[in-house]
Amino acid sequence: MSYYISPRFLDKLAIHLTKNYLDIPSVKVPLILGVHGRKGEGKSFQCELAFERMGVNVVYMSAGELESPDAGDPGRLVRLRYREAAELVKVRGNMAVLMINDIDAGAGRVDQYTQYTVNTQNVNGTLMNIADNPTSVQLPGSYELEPNRRVPIIVTGNDFSTLYAPLVRDGRMEKFFWEPDRADRLGIVSGIFQADGVERQAVETLVDTFSNQSIDFYGAVRSRLYDEQVKALIDEVGIDQISQRVVNSEKASPTFRKPNFSLPHLLEVGKQLVEEQRRVQEMGLAEEYNKALYFNRKLGNTAEQTASKAETPANTQYYHKYESGNPASNPIGNGSGHDQQPASSSYSGQPSSTKLTPDMVTQVNQILKQGHRLGIEYVDERRFRTNSWHSYGSFQGQPSEAIAALEACLDEHTGDYVRLVGIDPENRRRVVETIIQRPNSKVTKA
Repeated sequence: MSYYISPRFLDKLAIHLTKNYLDIPSVKVPLILGVHGRKGEGKSFQCELAFERMGVNVVYMSAGELESPDAGDPGRLVRLRYREAAELVKVRGNMAVLMINDIDAGAGRVDQYTQYTVNTQNVNGTLMNIADNPTSVQLPGSYELEPNRRVPIIVTGNDFSTLYAPLVRDGRMEKFFWEPDRADRLGIVSGIFQADGVERQAVETLVDTFSNQSIDFYGAVRSRLYDEQVKALIDEVGIDQISQRVVNSEKASPTFRKPNFSLPHLLEVGKQLVEEQRRVQEMGLAEEYNKALYFNRKLGNTAEQTASKAETPANTQYYHKYESGNPASNPIGNGSGHDQQPASSSYSGQPSSTKLTPDMVTQVNQILKQGHRLGIEYVDERRFRTNSWHSYGSFQGQPSEAIAALEACLDEHTGDYVRLVGIDPENRRRVVETIIQRPNSKVTKA
């Protein structure tokens, strides 16, 4: 099977790797290349294809190795793997690279409840030190006078805004946002179905029909086509004998005929997967199971929220996602209006707010009506200058809970900046940022 490599992706990796092995006078080359983007878009797989094409030796690390019960172990492991890659360059005479997959899952701060240990600090500090001194990477407790070979580092992740900001600054890390365009998607999906004889026109229809899906969706469609034949094998052998048939069996491995790869069948299977995604998003059972815990943490009043449980639809979803971004570009006018009632544009069944202005309640409603996720963030005056916002909570669906949480946030952080953030859940991009409270002017009008 011949897999597709995006020319943009291949060019970016090839340039970064080559620059790190060249001696370009008076040019500071970032050691780390950060490849980030939506989940399931094939970031790691495209890297592997590019490495294979270029003949690059790879030393891998995963996010799970960035934490340990023993303090200092992950940082030491990063140095050890880096030196291992440098040794490969010397021994094999080819380029080598250290690749850390899903770095934001191991070293990122997802929300204020994410455990932040000394190992996380050590990993960030180690990577920054290596980026600044790539030819003098020493193991703890030892020092060697002979410099090691400079080796580029590739890291992948979904959301680099969760990482330690000095690590991702320009000069240390070069960022590459991977978002395959239509040509890339057609090339990748054509490669997935190439051995199955699916025509190019059918691939185009499939990609255009599910244009908002990630790349791994199409691989899941292909895998689902074999479910019927696997079920037929289980029925033939017997469910009580299938384990002996497929594990350590003296018989030859089962063979399967080619499934039905016609376009109508592919679209039908694709729609089944989309329906399963929708059901996962709409269930929201975590809200029902964890509501008491959630409001105890955020609002400090579970009794009132339990009483209103009957008014809350089952598909309301909560997200405790740390999002960071630039401060709102448009300053908001001053105003108080703490005792005003919400405007008539509120949703049915929404409790009246006694702390927010009508304009503020209206803006909360507008963000949620558009299908966006509503985030509440706060920061003190000192950290405001460095744009280090903290997440108070994130909501989608019923606005009553968001308004209650916003009131609680304003009560708890009377001397801080507070802002509302509208987030497009599909593209994971911020569409609205509005500061509603400043330390000197308190609540402002929207």
